[in-house]
Amino acid sequence: MSIAYDKYYQTEDLFGKPYPELIAFFADYSKKGKVIDLGCGQGRDAIPLARMGYSVTGIDNSKVGIDQMNQVGQDENLNLVGQVGDIYAFDRFSEFDIILLDSMFHFAKKDRDKEIGLIQKIISQIKNGSLLVVCIQDTGDKVQFLNQAIDVEKQLKRLDDKKFKYTFEDKESGHKSETDYRMIIVEK
Repeated sequence: MSIAYDKYYQTEDLFGKPYPELIAFFADYSKKGKVIDLGCGQGRDAIPLARMGYSVTGIDNSKVGIDQMNQVGQDENLNLVGQVGDIYAFDRFSEFDIILLDSMFHFAKKDRDKEIGLIQKIISQIKNGSLLVVCIQDTGDKVQFLNQAIDVEKQLKRLDDKKFKYTFEDKESGHKSETDYRMIIVEK
């Protein structure tokens, strides 16, 4: 999969700007702590969060995306570190105040157990007061599977569950699509 994204990321800012709803939440959140952005790609979320004063670590399996993000971080002297790696192998969640998963879960039958397992691993490892922030397509049963995975641990407090629309536009081909999305934020 990383090879495919390495190819896609030849187009800078492939997925455009971060969701305004996500940025609004982080702008209003008073605790500007340490964020881990899993599947950060080219840094669509990680870069603006670092610009807002968060300490951000991004993990992605695309070296091209990580290199692009790290270059911006270096050029702007941001508190931003990108690492090439497998998000499913990562296990240092207790070091972070906020875990961000943007468009990482699809809950297709072949990946469902692995994705649910990652959510439950994150929840079990984060410290009390930490946040799990998930942006996911609001199509099919995706949000239902996400909520079931989150609700295994009953001690989580739901801070936000916001519906919004995401418009993707490929400037090269002229392709444009709009998708229903959800942003779900829980605190341990």
